[in-house]
Amino acid sequence: MIDVVTLGEAMIRLSPPDFKRLEQADHFHAFVGGGELNVAVALSRLGLGSRWVSKLPENPLGKMIRNKAREQGVDTDYILWEDKGRAGIYFMEYGASPRPSVVLYDRAGSSASQMKKGEFQWEKIFRGARWFHVSGITAALSKSCAELTLEALKMARGCGLITSYDLNYRSKLWSEDTAQKTQEPLMEYVDVLISTEEDTQRVFKIKGGGTKVDKENYRIVAKKLMDRFHFKIVCITLRENMTVWKNNWNALVYDGKRYYTDKQYRIEIVDRIGGGDSFSAGFIYGYLSTDGDIQYAVKFGNALAALAHSIPGDFNLSTKEDVERLLKGEGLRIKR
Repeated sequence: MIDVVTLGEAMIRLSPPDFKRLEQADHFHAFVGGGELNVAVALSRLGLGSRWVSKLPENPLGKMIRNKAREQGVDTDYILWEDKGRAGIYFMEYGASPRPSVVLYDRAGSSASQMKKGEFQWEKIFRGARWFHVSGITAALSKSCAELTLEALKMARGCGLITSYDLNYRSKLWSEDTAQKTQEPLMEYVDVLISTEEDTQRVFKIKGGGTKVDKENYRIVAKKLMDRFHFKIVCITLRENMTVWKNNWNALVYDGKRYYTDKQYRIEIVDRIGGGDSFSAGFIYGYLSTDGDIQYAVKFGNALAALAHSIPGDFNLSTKEDVERLLKGEGLRIKR
């Protein structure tokens, strides 16, 4: 049984070890990941049925991506395959204060960027599912992908699914003005928006009440988003960067009536890629597993995101038991 469907591109990540710069690298560590696939993987590991929809090249790299999704229990039956396509690649150069980490993309012309409306059998894809998740990265890949994103959101709504959208602004994919013009029409079909204060300001020109990272500022952002777009739920993740590898992490959620918050996690980062995706997955899981308990969904999503930072790679390989132990406040002593 499929509970959640996601749509988007997955890529292969190549990272030089030992904090080397890309120009120093003589070998790379390889991972597979992508915003919506990361969500599907996390949900599958938590025990929900997840399906990832995309387009891949019919070559070893495409099969590698598909296989990594399958290893984690994600349904890949509705992937489209291209004979002459290519897989997107990105390079992750790990920084250390005061040098930030840097991402270099090699994804132009990828098979996923060629996706277009009319290609996918949405009624079959959504049959029996309860939730559809997509992000702004998918809409940014190409004009045809933006049109596909709108089609998928409309079809999901028509099939009775809850829809969620992670704004996920990427300046290397499109400008702020293009992102706003393209995505504002999509918001009509979004039930749950997931974003950050920074992305909200860049895309929708919505600002908080100040520059400090605090919950009061984020309450203002959440309310402005709700007032403009009339979402059912707005989720804002809060990241404070003390150093490259030490962050504070938290989240705030607004349903139009009350604000929901949770404890702040002080995290030691092994790998920060996919932290927001893990919040999305944890919130979806918490909401669906409790018939809509938003407070539990916030706590679960926040904890799952904190755990994601402790695991190398894009995928969050945490389990439900890992999250529950963290929620119970278990310490850091070795588990023997």
